[in-house]
Amino acid sequence: MASLRDVKNKIASTKKTSQITKAMQMVSSSKFRRAETNAKAYIPYMDKVQEVVAAIASGTNDSGHPMLTTRPVKKTAYLVFTADRGLAGAYNSNIIRAVSTAIAKRHASKDEYVILAVGRMGRDFFVKRGSNVIGEIVGLPDQPVFSDIKEIARKAVGMFTDGTYDELYMYYNHFVSAISNEVTEKKVLPLTDIAVKRDTSASYEFEPSAEAILEVLLPQYAESLIFGALLDGKASEHSARMNAMKSATDNAADMISGLTLVYNRARQAAITQEITEIVGGASALE
Repeated sequence: MASLRDVKNKIASTKKTSQITKAMQMVSSSKFRRAETNAKAYIPYMDKVQEVVAAIASGTNDSGHPMLTTRPVKKTAYLVFTADRGLAGAYNSNIIRAVSTAIAKRHASKDEYVILAVGRMGRDFFVKRGSNVIGEIVGLPDQPVFSDIKEIARKAVGMFTDGTYDELYMYYNHFVSAISNEVTEKKVLPLTDIAVKRDTSASYEFEPSAEAILEVLLPQYAESLIFGALLDGKASEHSARMNAMKSATDNAADMISGLTLVYNRARQAAITQEITEIVGGASALE
């Protein structure tokens, strides 16, 4: 059985850990509120851009733009959004597991796919397993702006356009609520969702032409989808870390309560033993 000093030291160290996790929970809570606002504020913009792109695409007979055209799949790209740090519960492991499962089902060889990693946890995982990581970005701020991800977004879109790979999927944690998020797979390229919405009834006149506008607008739209997933993922990351730190704080409180009970019982037993020894010694002297 642990000594009183050992139990007392463990209570003290657990209290210090609890203070740290409580502080991390409060920090994550503050970051989460800002990230949630950013993610929700971006949704109306994305909806409008998609509406405009669909309207322009519907005004063309068949633009033949490579971003709207499905072609035989020889190589697939996966854009994976994870965090740079842990201590966020199952946030990172759920994404990595989903991507690994999809790769195992779709591909028989590592030559059939490439990885674009956003976040250190995902990057390290796929590099260690020998996957072909052709692009990476780590160290993103907690409240990112488009310029932070512009390089890898344009690289992802450009490499699809020039035929390096034939489809692009992205995996991220979709924010549902402060206590819930879900791993989401979204096919970014080709833009099949735009093709589905070509029956829009909106009427536009284009100058110089719908094809010329699509040539500029479609890459921007694909990049905005990637940025939207990043904002969504950041809100999920902060909520996951906030909940993980809350659980850690609650567990520490339970542990302190249990250790305090053990300490009090052990101390009471020690006191009782001392009294017994004193009484026994006094009786022996009589």
